Amino acid sequence: MATRRLIAGLTLSLALAGPLQAQAPTTAIIGTPPQPGWSLLSTQQKIILAPLVDEWDGMENIRRKKWLGIADRFPKMTADEQSRVQQRMREWAALTPAQRAKIRDSYKEFNQLDEKKKVAVKKKWEAYSNLSEEEKIRVRQLRASPSTLAQPEISKPADVSTAPVTGSAPLVTPSTETAKH
Repeated sequence: MATRRLIAGLTLSLALAGPLQAQAPTTAIIGTPPQPGWSLLSTQQKIILAPLVDEWDGMENIRRKKWLGIADRFPKMTADEQSRVQQRMREWAALTPAQRAKIRDSYKEFNQLDEKKKVAVKKKWEAYSNLSEEEKIRVRQLRASPSTLAQPEISKPADVSTAPVTGSAPLVTPSTETAKH
């Protein structure tokens, strides 16, 4: 009887100890390892990342790592690409945290679209990019998509004298849809 109890006790203790050993340690930290502060960057990195100097030390490690990757690729870029990266870095640095979060969310939403919708958004963005500055201002004020700015082709009635008078309603109603950039 004592032997049965001993065997049952050992079996029970092994059964209970098994799951404890299989669990991952709770103190494991998953994430990006610490990235260097501004004072530890190389001179070349400081020159490339200069627009970010004011916020570098408060930046999350994952963001620092991203920017350091860009700084590593920077010397291999063409002069036009380097200029564009520097300009976008200055624009990014000028944004508020709320504006940055909104842009990140828009980017995530865009990446979740199916290919057909992505192509449509890209076409709208291309149409917007080709507008003059005055037209871009008008689009932003109307919050309209660029496709609504194009005047539709209106077929002329066969007999203009019999065409109904519709009053002064606009031919094109601005859409409230906004293109996601």
